Amino acid sequence: MKILALDTALNACSAAVVENGTVLAHRHEKQRRGHAEMLMPMIGSLMTEAALAYDDLDLIAVTVGPGTFTGLRIGLAAARGIALAAAKPITGVTTLEALAAAVPMDATQGLSIIATADARRSEVYLQPFLRIAAPTLIAPLGAPRAVPLSEAGACFTEQRAIIVGSGGLLIAGQAWFDATKYILLDLDEDPDAVIIAKLAASRRLPDPGAPPPAPLYLRAPDAKLPGGKDPALL
Repeated sequence: MKILALDTALNACSAAVVENGTVLAHRHEKQRRGHAEMLMPMIGSLMTEAALAYDDLDLIAVTVGPGTFTGLRIGLAAARGIALAAAKPITGVTTLEALAAAVPMDATQGLSIIATADARRSEVYLQPFLRIAAPTLIAPLGAPRAVPLSEAGACFTEQRAIIVGSGGLLIAGQAWFDATKYILLDLDEDPDAVIIAKLAASRRLPDPGAPPPAPLYLRAPDAKLPGGKDPALL
């Protein structure tokens, strides 16, 4: 199965073309802004490198959040446009499951994984997972949440766990944090498109005619339109 995977949800612009677990082309650029200008040329370059046309693809995979409002819209719009033009199915992967799935199997030591991301405004996105079977297969142990840093300790019910993502250092700075119970791994704080593709490959293809994945917003965006309207509702 040939998959084009995309991510612009946080602080990177990442895309990959993967066929049956083999990476044909891959880019992962740290980019806090300018995703809109970078993404489509990146995808075009990767498709050329992989020697594929969009019609050759079997699936489009994209991160759906949580993440920045603008970044999510850029990635989702690109994925939906490509899927519509090429008449291909599209599936969504959350940023938190992509971060958790990137943890090497030998690093888990049977521990659960708490994937985190800096949600700004003294909040953090987080979700616990458990590694199962194959290297990128994970099972959620709870729903994704956006919580104030000062209250995040109530979400840490595991006896011991690994923490990954940009929220890790923020959590470690809280008075309730117990360094003897929680291990911070120094991994990439942004989802990688290769991991997104591998997660998508482990799932059943979406049914024909299924609606495209919706963005996962765990809170309202910071920006407001004139008149106080919420852009997430438009």
